[in-house]
Amino acid sequence: MHIERYPLSGILSLTPVKHGDSRGFFSEVYRRDLALKAGLPGDLVQENHVYSAQRGVLRGLHFQRPPRAQGKLIRCLRGAILDVAVDIRTGSSSSYEH
Repeated sequence: MHIERYPLSGILSLTPVKHGDSRGFFSEVYRRDLALKAGLPGDLVQENHVYSAQRGVLRGLHFQRPPRAQGKLIRCLRGAILDVAVDIRTGSSSSYEH
């Protein structure tokens, strides 16, 4: 699993590494030890699978406060997605105050 950090604190890209041969391929989608090493929480609480039948589907923007806050693990199996993160944390280094 390859982990890439983005400028927005708390946003990472976890990309599975494919190991292939003549039979096909094997890929580790998630590894707890590497996630912990990268500073991610160790327990995945929920995983959802969503299918969009048409192009251009817009899904909701979600926000939770502790103790119900949760991270998001997004995986695109086919096609493409545009995933947007909005930082509304007060005092965040990415916040814009005027």
